[in-house]
Amino acid sequence: MPKYRLYIDESGNSDLKHSDDRNHRFLSLTGIIVSLQHIQETIHPEMEALKSRYFGSYPNEPVILHRKELVNRRHPFQTLRDPEVESKFNQDMLTYLRNWEYHVITVCLDKKNHIETYQTWARDPYYYCLVILLERFNFWLNRRSSKGDVMAESRGRRDDTRLKDEFRSLWENGSDYVGANQFQRSLTSRELKVKPKSANIAGLQLADLIAHPSRSEILYEQGFLEKLGDFAEQISEILAGKYYRRGKRVYGKKFL
Repeated sequence: MPKYRLYIDESGNSDLKHSDDRNHRFLSLTGIIVSLQHIQETIHPEMEALKSRYFGSYPNEPVILHRKELVNRRHPFQTLRDPEVESKFNQDMLTYLRNWEYHVITVCLDKKNHIETYQTWARDPYYYCLVILLERFNFWLNRRSSKGDVMAESRGRRDDTRLKDEFRSLWENGSDYVGANQFQRSLTSRELKVKPKSANIAGLQLADLIAHPSRSEILYEQGFLEKLGDFAEQISEILAGKYYRRGKRVYGKKFL
């Protein structure tokens, strides 16, 4: 039986104080479900080959793919300032995103609505989204009689400790919709794995590349964005076949 891992990345921030600011109004968490075998045998080696081909990545000094730095063509991605190189890289990246085997779940929260609705009772946005993300990962695993674990990128020692505590509490006590026994049956560990960006984790880099386009797609569908960029549209077309589905219903996108 294959073992799966949910790699989590965020887009936006969990601060409720600036929710009226359109640039800080939305937080999304994206989880990428991948079998560990596929990560090891396919995604990791192909991602490393891509980085080596375009950015001179080496085993002892690996380049870490980060969407924001790629878009701004900052070091070590300055080769993308050449339009021809950028075009070739984009096409290679789209091909990999299309061919790799993974499933996507994105939970996007309107923090302005959240604080107006719940006021002093409003939950921390990050953990609110996390619970829903993990519930859907649990459903995905149970429907396949499979097991898995969860890895997130480090957010700093204090936030990491809170995140691990929240994850452990969910495993031990369950949520409003998923019992503890269900989480314990599907998750192989009560401990959340947390790794820094520098650890060169292929699954976390994949989540980083997809998190922002997925968030933008949801906001576009909800009328908060007028249009998607050309490259984002191409990724959106790929994600249409990657979102977690149950029959015709899409469970891989949730707007709160």
